[in-house]
Amino acid sequence: MAHTDQSTSNESPTELKRVLGPGLLLLFIVGDILGAGVYAVTGQMISYVGGMAWLPFALAFIVATLTAFSYLELVTKYPQAAGAALYAHKAFGIHFVTFLVAFAVICSGITSAATSSNVVAGNLLVGLHETFGAGDGLGWFEVPEGRTAQLVVALAFMVLLALVNLRGVGESVKFNVILTLLEMAALAIVITIGFVAAARGTGEGDVANLLVFEDPNEKGWFLAVTIATTIAFFAMVGFEDSVNMVEETKNPEKIFPRMMLTGLGIACLIYILVVVAVVAVLPLDYNSGDEGILLHVVRLGAPSIPIDEIFPYLTVFAVANTALINMLMASRLLYGMACQGVLPRPLGAVLPGRRSPWLAILFSTALALILILVVNQLSGNSVVGALSGTTGLLLLCVFAVVNVACLVLKRRADKVFFRAPVWVPVSGAILCLFLAGPWARTSTQLIQYKIAGAMIGLGVVLWAITYIFHKRSGAGTGFSDIDHLAADEDPANRRD
Repeated sequence: MAHTDQSTSNESPTELKRVLGPGLLLLFIVGDILGAGVYAVTGQMISYVGGMAWLPFALAFIVATLTAFSYLELVTKYPQAAGAALYAHKAFGIHFVTFLVAFAVICSGITSAATSSNVVAGNLLVGLHETFGAGDGLGWFEVPEGRTAQLVVALAFMVLLALVNLRGVGESVKFNVILTLLEMAALAIVITIGFVAAARGTGEGDVANLLVFEDPNEKGWFLAVTIATTIAFFAMVGFEDSVNMVEETKNPEKIFPRMMLTGLGIACLIYILVVVAVVAVLPLDYNSGDEGILLHVVRLGAPSIPIDEIFPYLTVFAVANTALINMLMASRLLYGMACQGVLPRPLGAVLPGRRSPWLAILFSTALALILILVVNQLSGNSVVGALSGTTGLLLLCVFAVVNVACLVLKRRADKVFFRAPVWVPVSGAILCLFLAGPWARTSTQLIQYKIAGAMIGLGVVLWAITYIFHKRSGAGTGFSDIDHLAADEDPANRRD
């Protein structure tokens, strides 16, 4: 790959345009982290540790930050938009390991989008009920309700994402800024209502409960906090997507470390303030049912203000953007791996006019639809928990590999712009593996391993079929592009 100059004036016509300065990069990172996470997991964490739900967010922030240090060393050392798969390939040079990392990232995008689709469905139906009244109808159309309605809307939303994706949408940084501001506005509403309720003493909760640890599941404080931290981890992911924007960032070696760590800090602060708002407005034993707990903060914390009619729609826009980015990422990675000959070549097919990878989009969408249907049957009311937990599980494994890769690549005499102390990737790898273990989950959450295993297993089958076909035809075994990126460091290190 050609060397990319840091300045925009010397860019080659074949290079990506460097449009991201510090502000836009920070908003991209914050927007990608916020997403569906806080809407999906806050209520779950309170059910495990009570008012101390801020603690799992803080611990998840620590684990994410340790891994972010490893990402920062690697992305400033190797500023190419290939992410975890490239780092694994540079460190280990084993094609199958590279494939597993890349496909795990694909699966995490699909499970994350499936989580978002359920959050969107729940909030959209709530918004329609608030606006028009449950069961009152809209003339010829009656507003549906119940689990079946939410399932249908979630599936329809995934199909809508596929149609947008097929159209060949070009993600605009400015559009992402608008949706990020919408995400932050929705959470700012929750935080403001909570703090006003706490100041006036009008909430049914009590800020003193922030120091109250409850263990309704009788796990003991260590296991309860550990389980809650794995749940909270889903809300902290997203920062790793920004490494794919490195070739479109101005002076990445200088601004990437500051903006990524600042973005993580802002997200963690917002999450902790959200927990304070929830605890101030709602009692610890409050049951929000199938609806997100943040909607109940808005509804009960400000009953005289009709903002609860607007809030569900704000969350729909905020979460929908995250889902679209996830499905764009998953389909493009599938397309790239098919073009490399790592997955079946037909997955690299593109529409003649739109030039969008239509078969990769249909494959990833079909996988998401099947996932939503199957998990809905197996998990009952904990669909969002099962899907968000699977996303966290997959990324914890990927992050463990990235931390180990950072350690391995420290031995190479490459130019270093940002250096993580050795203890950071060591601690990050150990904590990620610890949180990925079965002891960090309840018996009902073990379904996450089945979901992740089934998805990775499907990928391995496709990879094996493709590998055998290429071996017999003598066409090579793929990964030519990523081999090229890794060639300058250690060409002898690559092996099948």
